[in-house]
Amino acid sequence: MSKQRKIYSADFKAKVALAAIKGQQTINEIASSFSVHPNQVMQWKKQALEAIPDLFSQHRARDARSDEELKAQLYQQIGQLKVELDWLKKKAGLVA
Repeated sequence: MSKQRKIYSADFKAKVALAAIKGQQTINEIASSFSVHPNQVMQWKKQALEAIPDLFSQHRARDARSDEELKAQLYQQIGQLKVELDWLKKKAGLVA
């Protein structure tokens, strides 16, 4: 018989991680008050601390825009190449 894993919401994880970052309570106290394992508290705290620098980064927004522009250009190129391929097949007599 398998035990089903608990799924925590992002808000709950953020609340627990913020409490751990504040440091007003020990990790064990936080874990018992939120009914999670202390290792889980430490993992969420580590993830939160790693993600904080990205929140203030201007490069993240710029990178997202450049990725969208690149995708649009690539889709346009794919379409153009498909049209050219179809034209060549028609001229070569491969397509009826």
